[in-house]
Amino acid sequence: MGDRLRGKVAIVSGGATGVGGAASRRFAAEGARVAVLDIDEAAAERTALAVIAAGGEAMVAMADVSQAGAVRAAVAAVVARWGGVDVLFNHAGSIVVKPFLDTTEADWDRLMAVNVKSMYLVTREVLPHMLARGKGAIVCTSSISAVAGTPMEVLYDTTKGACHMFARAIAVEYRDRGIRCNAVCPGFVRTPHGLREVDALQRLGVDLSEAALAIAQGRICEPEEVAAAALFLASDEASFVNGTHLFVDNGFTAA
Repeated sequence: MGDRLRGKVAIVSGGATGVGGAASRRFAAEGARVAVLDIDEAAAERTALAVIAAGGEAMVAMADVSQAGAVRAAVAAVVARWGGVDVLFNHAGSIVVKPFLDTTEADWDRLMAVNVKSMYLVTREVLPHMLARGKGAIVCTSSISAVAGTPMEVLYDTTKGACHMFARAIAVEYRDRGIRCNAVCPGFVRTPHGLREVDALQRLGVDLSEAALAIAQGRICEPEEVAAAALFLASDEASFVNGTHLFVDNGFTAA
């Protein structure tokens, strides 16, 4: 497709399916060697094989990204194979859709681990390799939910607020050492995860009918559209874009 990431090594966490899978394929189509980092090894293998069948380079790095040891081993495997890391897309995440008073401490701990701790752990392992090269691009998946509160998603909104500031703070701390860190913030996306969210909210009485989505953001977003935004932030075309939040929501948060 192009060469916007030609010669770069990219890790995509949650890279097997949905937006992460779309990003793995798109990054590879733009010349990157892509490590598909995911807890679902079979799905990651399918995505990596699809990349290779299309003429790209890919490997599977299987890990529960909320576990430090697993993350350390996965990143070490990528570096052992390809010599370093140039791009990190921190995309892995999950959701809890419940009335707030029905949520549990276990819900809170799990979502914080998957959505926030994972970014900390993967970035902590990857950053030294970027610093050794004097350059690197990190993209974190935040959400419209970082700035627009949604009912039945207090825990999710809180984690995405943390993702929002994680990206900004990493950018500020490491700007002068060649590192860029930005966040991509999708609206409602046509992925298995996104469609489950829409269904769960509707069952709890939140109007997310096709008509309601049309009012909020025109239509449902496609995963490839989020991947394209992440690609821009990861590429050298965004060389002076650092610490920003790129909303992929067709005006949802602007209204």
